[in-house]
This record gives sequence, C-alpha cells and structure tokens, in this order.
Amino acid sequence: MQSLFHRLQAALESNPILFVGYVLLGILLIQGVLLLYLTLRRIYFQHEQQRLSRQRLQLLVKAAAIQCREVEQNKLVWNGFRKFQVAKKVVECHGVSSFYLKPHDGKPLPLFKPGQYVTFQLNIPGSGKPCVRCYSLSDSPHRGDYYRVTIKKEPAPPDRPELKPGLASSYFNDVIKEGDILDVKAPAGNFFLDLGKETPVVLVGGGVGVTPMLSMAHAIAASGSRREAWFFFGARNVNEHIHKDEMLRLAAEHDNIHVHVCYSRPDSKDKKGVDYHHEGRVTVDLFKELLPSNNYEFFLCGNGAFMTSISEGLTAWGVPDKNVYFEAFGPATVKKKTEGHPTEHIAKTKGFEVTFSKSGKKRQWVASNGSILDFALAEGVRIDSGCRAGSCGSCLVAIKSGDVEYVSEPGEKPESGSCLTCICRPKGDIVLDA
Repeated sequence: MQSLFHRLQAALESNPILFVGYVLLGILLIQGVLLLYLTLRRIYFQHEQQRLSRQRLQLLVKAAAIQCREVEQNKLVWNGFRKFQVAKKVVECHGVSSFYLKPHDGKPLPLFKPGQYVTFQLNIPGSGKPCVRCYSLSDSPHRGDYYRVTIKKEPAPPDRPELKPGLASSYFNDVIKEGDILDVKAPAGNFFLDLGKETPVVLVGGGVGVTPMLSMAHAIAASGSRREAWFFFGARNVNEHIHKDEMLRLAAEHDNIHVHVCYSRPDSKDKKGVDYHHEGRVTVDLFKELLPSNNYEFFLCGNGAFMTSISEGLTAWGVPDKNVYFEAFGPATVKKKTEGHPTEHIAKTKGFEVTFSKSGKKRQWVASNGSILDFALAEGVRIDSGCRAGSCGSCLVAIKSGDVEYVSEPGEKPESGSCLTCICRPKGDIVLDA
C-alpha cells in the first residue's frame, strides 16, 4: 500500500496530467462497474417479476380450469338417490371391506372433492324403516367410472358388550355382495382438500378415518402437483392396516408424499421399516420430530379420543385453528371451544330443562350429557341418526321453543326452527318435537 502511495506521489510530482488521467480512469472504471451491477440487478428483478407473473398466470389459469371443470361436473350431479351396482367387493383387512360402485344407468359420474362422502339409504330386513348412513369416498376423485367406499364393521363398544355391532356396517360387510343394487346420494360434505391451492398439508388418519386422507393423497398424486404432503396413519397392527399396499405405493412413487405408519400394538410378525415406521400412536410429538415447522394445513379424521388428542396437541404447538380441518366419525366429535360462553357455567352445573313433547318426557340436561341426540338416546327417546357428524340430516328435529348451539359446524345448517341433534346442545330451556 505504501509502495503504491509513493508511486502515485512520484507520478503527481513528475507528471500531474498523467496522474489526473489515472484518477479519471479509475472513476470511470468504478462508474462502469456500478452501472454494470445496476444493469444486472435490474435484469434479475425484471426476470423475477416475469417469473412471478407467469406463476400467477399459471395459478389463475389452473383455478379457472378447475372452476370450469366444476361447472361441467355440477351438471352431472343428481338429486335424491340414484341406483348404483356393487361392481366389486374387496376385503382389505380384518373386518374392513371396500365397495366399488358403478351407476346402474351407465351414465357418467361427477368428480368429487377429495375428502367428501356419499350417503346410502339401506333397506335392512327387520329394521322397520330405511337406514341412512354416510361413508367417505376412499379413492382418487379423478376416477370417472366408479366410486369407492371402504367400510369397517363396527363392533359393540368395549364398555357396552351387550349392544349389537353397527347395523349398517355389519350389513355392508356381512350381507352386501357383488351385483347388489344400492341407493346412493351424490357426493357432498365441507371437509375436503382444495386442489386449487399449493399449501403444504399434513393428512392424519386413525383406523378407518384413513379413508378421506387416502382420497386426498391420491388426488395430489394424480394431479401431478409437487405439493408437499405428510401422511400419518395409526392402527394397532398389520391386521388393521387398511389399504396398506396402496398407501405405501403412493409414498414409493411420489417423493413429495411422505407416509408414516404407526402401530400401537405391533405383532411379532410385523416388520418395522416394512409394514410400519413407528411403534406407538400418532402424536403431535411425532409431528414435531419429523416436520420442519408447524406451518402446514392439517386434515384429521378418526374417532373422538384420537381427534381430541391431536387437535389439542396442535393448539398447544401454536397451530392456528384456521389451519386445522377435521371430520370425526361415530358418536364422538371434536367440540368447539365454549369456555367463557355466558351460559357455560350454568350448562356445567344447573343445566337446562329439555322437554321431548312427543315422548312426554322432561329431563334436566347438563354439559356432561353431550349432544341432544346422545341425551335423548340415554333417556330412551328415539331420534333417527346416521352420520353423527351433522352431514346426513337424519337427526333433524323441530324446535318448538328455545334455541341450540352447535359444537361442530354442520355440513349444511338447517333452517331456523330445526336442529341437527347429533352436533348441538341447548342454550337454555328447550322444547323439542321428539
């Protein structure tokens, strides 16, 4: 540095004009480098803006295509019940069968949103009246020639062994055979994966609750999307591993779909790393261990205890409620938070008077009694029910006086003056037409 300084000083003393020329040349070089940098920077940002514009345009085109397809598909949706034939029945594992349903009239089927269900009206011998049940579609919505449902034969509750197994699920697994004709309503339900988005997702299924998750995973795979998906499934062991080969094949063929299977009670013949990945239940602690963050949309389906455990764990982990979607099956569902509600203390202690006008019964309800449907059945008041999730409408009852609040969002909220008893509770004294 000193040598350079001395040379410049000598040049200044011996030839001032040459020195000034060097200085000007240096300034021009600096300006040239700066101009080149700014030009390259501008080109880079222009390129990025063009890339983002193309990406936005692609998303708009994709969204428009989806909307156009939905408009066309809506023309294929039917009202009421339509005849379907059981084209194939496959035993998936112990007590679980899949039913491949094709329209008896041979006409095209509308696509459905992954996660939705179909509703069956079953004329079961000896039941007295049609039995209505909803079951999730378990295959890709991109299949155009059939629908698939996967149904587990529900045993009697462990604490009530004297009760009979599930009426509809037993009928499907024990009686329904290939070639039979069933009455089916069009796909419906507000629990579904939006294929117009690219948000990373976590799909969580417990037992037969895996069925809508499998449909969602198939939809991501069939769309060709690079959307990041983590698929967690819990079962006791390989004997209860529903759609095992299909699930593992999805992971093997699509590197953006990460499947993790948990066995809570693996048998000696179950091979870790082959049949399953983790011993124990599906937990939020496992999510924390495997996921890079909690910045995902979470889709959950399972029984009440499973759903409550996962949803409470996600809340504790800081996952916003708006990023958690769930669908419970059976009599239990995930309850909306009611703490702090003005009537909550009364509901827990004194409770409210519920009058069943047709049955001539008047009983005191408290929060621990659960939904109005659970309370009615416990008191010997008969109310029809189907899905137990506010979707099929079978449990609709007229309100003669009073009001209710819903503990989970109904598929379609009934008109004023009626309530879906399976997912609501009284807000005060109430009189029901039941």
